Amino acid sequence: MNYQQLWRRLAAIYDEGEAKAIARMVFEVRYHLTLADILLGKDTQLSADCQEELEEIAQRLLRNEPVQYVLGEVEFCGRWFHVESGVLIPRPETEELCRFVLEESEKWRKMSECRILDVGTGSGCIAITLAAEMPHSIVTSWDVSTQALAIAQANARRINVDIRCQQVDVLHLTSLTSHLSPLTSRFDIIVSNPPYICHQERNAMESNVLDHEPALALFVPDDDPLLFYRAIAAMGLSALREDGCLYFEINPLYVDDLKEMLHAMSYRDIMVRNDQYGKQRMMKAIR
Repeated sequence: MNYQQLWRRLAAIYDEGEAKAIARMVFEVRYHLTLADILLGKDTQLSADCQEELEEIAQRLLRNEPVQYVLGEVEFCGRWFHVESGVLIPRPETEELCRFVLEESEKWRKMSECRILDVGTGSGCIAITLAAEMPHSIVTSWDVSTQALAIAQANARRINVDIRCQQVDVLHLTSLTSHLSPLTSRFDIIVSNPPYICHQERNAMESNVLDHEPALALFVPDDDPLLFYRAIAAMGLSALREDGCLYFEINPLYVDDLKEMLHAMSYRDIMVRNDQYGKQRMMKAIR
């Protein structure tokens, strides 16, 4: 099977453009063949073992499994992260959240160290990116899932950065001090891409997301869309130092409600930023 044969098979469940993009990703990531290599016909020269593996990949893709899980890795902010079904697949919008934080990192460089907390770390993509780009930082990662924390720790070792992973359920946080490092009394930055999709929005979502990505990392109750934001912001009142920053990836449907909530909790200088598609997708607030 070559590139053209693969994308034509995938076109049975994807539109042509997406089928071609997925097929290119398979050949590039798994077999290190660029589009130029494919045009030169190198995709027809795979070994028998590679052909057998490619057929297995095709079968998984035809079952609507996301290509990132099939390949086991995804690029995020220029680095490759291992992903599997226990963690959310990092999105371009979350890359923009990282860049939002990094744009302002210069002011933190004046400090001997910058203390960062990533709540709901998943694959560790946010925490690891910030740790790599801000080498003077001390980064702590929280997640309720032991599987996610294991994946985040493995990604940190793979990318050669140091993050401190802790199993914490931010919805049931009875003691903050027990989760703080002896060297860390307060954080300078809290960042989170929490679950923010209401169950009533499921009908508008792709089946490969619903069938394969962890619901725990996606959904909140229809009657409480700010569930995680409220818990994180409340924790931030104690966990953030004065003038510390809170950064969220947000659901555009609830921007005004979230701003009102943060104002009521005495956060200030609240800023909303659009993503590359023009949707309100990021929010910053200062304690």
